[in-house]
Amino acid sequence: MTDLRQNLLDAYSLILAAIDDGVYKPGDRLVESELAERFGVSRTPIREALQRLETQSLLTRDGRSLIVASLDHNQLAELYVVRAQLEGLAARLAAKHASVEEIRVLRDMVTDDRRLMNDPKALSRANKRFHRQIHLASHNRFLVQQLDLVHRSMALLATTSLEAEGRGRTALDEHEAIVEAIARGDGEAADKALREHISRAFETRLKLESGDRRRAR
Repeated sequence: MTDLRQNLLDAYSLILAAIDDGVYKPGDRLVESELAERFGVSRTPIREALQRLETQSLLTRDGRSLIVASLDHNQLAELYVVRAQLEGLAARLAAKHASVEEIRVLRDMVTDDRRLMNDPKALSRANKRFHRQIHLASHNRFLVQQLDLVHRSMALLATTSLEAEGRGRTALDEHEAIVEAIARGDGEAADKALREHISRAFETRLKLESGDRRRAR
C-alpha cells in the first residue's frame, strides 16, 4: 500500500471516528486546515477523505462549507428498518456458524458491559463492539460489509438511546437473550430477539427526541 493511500485511510478513519464519538456533531462545519492540524495529517489526504465522506452522505454542503449531515425523521425510520433486518439476519447466521470461542466472547461482553451501566457513553462504545462481534460471527463477508455501511450512518446520531433512564440495563438483558439464542443454535429466536432489540432502541430514541426521557426505556 502506498503512503498516500495509507494516509487517506488514516485521515478517513480519524474523521469518521471523531463523528462517531460525537467530537463533531450534525451541523458542525469541518474545515480542512483545522482537521489537518488536529490529526497531524497533510491537507491532501484530509481533502480526499472529506470528499469520500461527502459521497457516502455523511457530510453535506452548506454553501461552500462541508458540515456533518443529519438524519430527518423519515431517514431515521428507514435506517432502523434496514438495520433491524440486516442485524436479525446476522444473528440468524451466527446461530448457525458461530464458534464456541465466539459465543464465549459474546457472553463475556455482556458480563463486562454490566459494569458500565452508569456510563452511557462507555456503554454505547461497548454496545457497538457487541453488535460488531455478532456481525463477524455470521461468517458472511457481504453481510458484514452492508452492516458496516449502516453503522457508518448511525454515526450521524448525536445521542445514544442508552442515555434513557433504565435503558442500559434493559438493553443488556436483551443482549443476553440474543446470545443465548445464538448459543442454542436457534436462528429464528436469535433473529427475532435482535430485531425486537433494535425496535426497542428505535422507540427509545423517538421518546428521547420528544423530550420524554423518563418513559424512554
